[in-house]
Amino acid sequence: MRIGSGVLIVWLIIGAIAAGQRHYYNSSDPNCAKLGTIVVTIAAGPLNYIGVNPKISCKTPQPSK
Repeated sequence: MRIGSGVLIVWLIIGAIAAGQRHYYNSSDPNCAKLGTIVVTIAAGPLNYIGVNPKISCKTPQPSK
């Protein structure tokens, strides 16, 4: 169990580094798409370095007039 936990921690750290290298943390306009992309990039971990480039798009409903 300890090996699995260690692998998971390293996996997430590698994903966080990949998100940092793509400058996802420097956004001055945070929104749901940006947050979703950061989360998916971190979850993808080392897969980011073999060509996976996850992107999330989301649209929030506009209030009725």
